[in-house]
Amino acid sequence: SHEKICQYIAKESDSLVVSVGYRLAPEHKYPAAYEDCLSAALHFLQHLQRYAVDPARVTVCGDSAGGNLAAAVSQTLAGRSDLPRLRAQILIYPGLQALDFNLPSYQQNRGVPLLFRERAVFYSLQYVQGDASNLEEVLEGCHIPPDMRLKYSKWVSPD
Repeated sequence: SHEKICQYIAKESDSLVVSVGYRLAPEHKYPAAYEDCLSAALHFLQHLQRYAVDPARVTVCGDSAGGNLAAAVSQTLAGRSDLPRLRAQILIYPGLQALDFNLPSYQQNRGVPLLFRERAVFYSLQYVQGDASNLEEVLEGCHIPPDMRLKYSKWVSPD
């Protein structure tokens, strides 16, 4: 689905683009997609010379769920001293938090096509657990215990 945009990015940036086809939910629940992306990144970073890639110029990128996966792979690789450091991560409308789907950005964009708020939560639940049986609870914020909400309120809050 992303072949044309990857070709465009490669051409316009004079770069090599590696697009990872990862297993999709709900058939393959978390961590399948993450494991596929991490495996591809590790293989690529371990074989940069084979691909004639400058180790100082490697960037990961992803949109939507792929943005989440790019961030997760970046975090995993950040502490590795046996591999080249990633130069950057590019995250395009990534799904990065599932604590509160009632934050201002979700409210302001709740009816914006293509990814309505309810649809975003639906797909997140498909990815994590393979079904969306508790969709309403998650939309209302009942899926997070009060102590966890308090613990992370510094990073995830309307303020």
